[in-house]
Amino acid sequence: METLAPTPMIEEGYWQSLLTDEEAVQAEPAMARPASPEAAASSEQHSATGSRSLELLWASAQCACQSDKVLEIDVIGYNRGGVLIDWQGLHGFVPASHLIGMPAIADDSQRTAEFTRRVGQRLHAKIIELDRGRGRFVLSERQAYNDRSRLEMLMAEMQPGQTRCGIVTTVCDFGAFVDLGGIEGLAHISEISWGRINHPADVLCSGQAVDVYVMHVDCAQKRVALSVKRLKPDPWLAVSERYQIDQIVDGVVTTVVDFGAFVRLEEGVEGLIHVSELAEGNFLHPRNVVQEGDAVKVKVLNIEAAHRRLGLSLRQVNVVQEM
Repeated sequence: METLAPTPMIEEGYWQSLLTDEEAVQAEPAMARPASPEAAASSEQHSATGSRSLELLWASAQCACQSDKVLEIDVIGYNRGGVLIDWQGLHGFVPASHLIGMPAIADDSQRTAEFTRRVGQRLHAKIIELDRGRGRFVLSERQAYNDRSRLEMLMAEMQPGQTRCGIVTTVCDFGAFVDLGGIEGLAHISEISWGRINHPADVLCSGQAVDVYVMHVDCAQKRVALSVKRLKPDPWLAVSERYQIDQIVDGVVTTVVDFGAFVRLEEGVEGLIHVSELAEGNFLHPRNVVQEGDAVKVKVLNIEAAHRRLGLSLRQVNVVQEM
């Protein structure tokens, strides 16, 4: 195995012997060019020296493997299956599943960005596969740490204000738990959407990849508070600029209650049609006038952006239309 100069993206074919069959990318071998006798002799001399050095490296790696030693390795590139590393001149591979803090990402561009971020980092790892004949030198960062120290390190890496990619593991009445690569955080139902939702399952489902904002980290209790909605602007901040008193706007009825009906004007912004503003005359219940899912035109009666309230009227729009 030759020693290559560090580079963020390494030729796939060179590393195919380090990958499993599923991770490998087959490539045709490079064609050798004829060399002059002098060049051939010089090449043989350098090759012999390099072979002895390489044998010593493999022997050192064998000793480290047998003694279960933790090695310091440098990330020099990446492949679609993980990161490529250098240990004292010997190149190897750490699969993505053996990297600490590596979220489960299905999107190729996000996965590449996560690998790129790790290039240049120094890791601690143990050898999990060593085969000189096949040129396999595979390591695991996860196995270099016991569960307790690994969790502590992950918690130390987690900081408020970070954006992380994770996988939804559980959706329950009060929120959703998200796996961040070894640590589970909770996105409370109030932090899932700027709009009202009846249940977290209206927005998220188990197994879904999701970007989250880290709100709070409690290292002592091993708790991480997350938010999905804070990665988007709060629609109420500029609601007074988009809506004016007496404006007629389109909306969709989301909920009908005894005292009126809620209408969604846009994602995250709902207003209330009080029962007195639903229709002229007497009726038994707001459901006698509107149903969930109805598209309606309403008039803006009042705006209280600070309290996230909009007063709407269906009755006044209908009166105007009937005139």
